[in-house]
Amino acid sequence: MKALYFDGKRLEFREDYPTPKRKSGEALIRVRYAGICGTDLEIMKGYAEFKGILGHEFVGEVVEADDESLVGERVVGEINIGCGECEFCKRGLEKHCANRLALGIRGKDGAFAEYLTLPEKNLHRVPEEISDLEAVFVEPLAAAYEIPTQLHIKPSWRALLLGDGRLGQLIAQVLKYHVDLIVVGRHPRKLKLLRELGINAIMVDELDRDLKFDLVIDATGNPDAILEAIKLVKPMGFLILKTTTSKLSRIPLSEIVVNEITMIGSRCGPFEPALNALREKLIRVDYMIDGIYPITNWREAFEKAANRETLKVILKMD
Repeated sequence: MKALYFDGKRLEFREDYPTPKRKSGEALIRVRYAGICGTDLEIMKGYAEFKGILGHEFVGEVVEADDESLVGERVVGEINIGCGECEFCKRGLEKHCANRLALGIRGKDGAFAEYLTLPEKNLHRVPEEISDLEAVFVEPLAAAYEIPTQLHIKPSWRALLLGDGRLGQLIAQVLKYHVDLIVVGRHPRKLKLLRELGINAIMVDELDRDLKFDLVIDATGNPDAILEAIKLVKPMGFLILKTTTSKLSRIPLSEIVVNEITMIGSRCGPFEPALNALREKLIRVDYMIDGIYPITNWREAFEKAANRETLKVILKMD
């Protein structure tokens, strides 16, 4: 099959990559579209030390499964595969299993290929109201919905979102229903798109540094942004961290301790709210698509995705 294989140093296009064989309880999925995200770009810089087929944001069609009712269905998939035996797996928290696999990130070939396999329990049917291209955004949108799942956000709070990129656009749309929000970024075009959605979005140099916020979210992708984020959190406030990077971050422990700031790491999230929001058109994603490329044009696609002015680039598999 056609696939994009990362050998730990470089990405290469293969036309002879073996089609995966599904195990009992798994489904074989023909990938229709897959999105390039910041994590994919960071893996290519050394994050997660992954080798294999990249990609974890996808929509596809089930072609084989133990559950015959799944065959022919459009699906998206949760990316974490737990051992099934540890305390986290038994609590339904496979994403924290010490021995987990993660699609296109950790020990499991991903979605930049014509086919992939996932456990059937990881799959979610895509409602007919959601297009294929919209469905590509379910996984990152679920990550945005993890924030109100982790933390009870009070409507009286003031919140600051650092980052106007791919994930930032989705987080902003989710949080606008929960809290008084300001988005700070460095890209005029991206901020303009947010303002067109009715979201208060400003350039970083326009932010009043004397302001303090009950909640600050770092979705910059910059390992040093945490230094600025901590200065903007009120005493006893909350800092949500969404940045994953191959580089180490410096953390000013004294400020966190003295101001009793609660820091929360935030990663994968619930698919059902994301699917419901897309079905009900509460969240828009169409405007974020800056390019759709056949997998054979992967070089051009990744060059586009790596441009800081770009939002979402999508690969088409057939």
